[in-house]
Amino acid sequence: MFYNLESEIHQFESISLDEMNSVAFMKRTDTKFILNISCLSLILKELQKAYRVLDINDKRIMDYLSLYHDTPEFKFYHDHHNGRTNRTKIRQRKYVDSNLTFLEIKQKNGKGETKKTRIKINDFEPDLSTASKDFIFKTTHQNFELKQSLWNRFNRITLVNLKHKERVTIDLKLTYSLDNAEKSYENLVVIEVKQNKFDRRSTIVKVLKKFNYIPYGISKYCIGVTHLYPNLKRNLFKKKLLKINKTTA
Repeated sequence: MFYNLESEIHQFESISLDEMNSVAFMKRTDTKFILNISCLSLILKELQKAYRVLDINDKRIMDYLSLYHDTPEFKFYHDHHNGRTNRTKIRQRKYVDSNLTFLEIKQKNGKGETKKTRIKINDFEPDLSTASKDFIFKTTHQNFELKQSLWNRFNRITLVNLKHKERVTIDLKLTYSLDNAEKSYENLVVIEVKQNKFDRRSTIVKVLKKFNYIPYGISKYCIGVTHLYPNLKRNLFKKKLLKINKTTA
């Protein structure tokens, strides 16, 4: 499926999951870029000397599966849509290749910083356990009524720059689903640069700029919601959806 990327990925030096923990930010600045998958191989060539690639059991394109939760009124989605600076996302995520599942809470503040707090769980909890509900309350200080809002699966390449303490995630083949509804983005690539503070001198930022890619803020969760729940307000996301459609055409 990724035959055109495999040769480029295997030119990188590898890094193990344990080694990568030194750059596993829980509080960070995230900067996103979007592009067509046809352009990714060329970009990877430019990054080989500056980054190492996460390798788990000789696999470098990993499988991820997430279950998101929201309130019955879709508070988390609407907070993002309406431009609230302080917002929350709650999900369960399985890191399939390392066989780990976490309940994760992402909180964004007015400074553009993202804080991720998580606990390990045995497997997906379609109905949240008492322990998970307690963790959510202790982290958010709010007693949310939560329901499943969507499933999201994708593939990910993770690059690590140890010298500048920076991680880069490259997400491919995003698919959203719930019940009988499904939406896939076969050609979309979402690159996310994770740093303590955004640094334009970063190798990947400079490489992307060279190819005329500039930071573009999107929420993978919110994009999925717009497709699976067409009756929800989405007027402020219309430009982003058009941009994605143009990028992936």
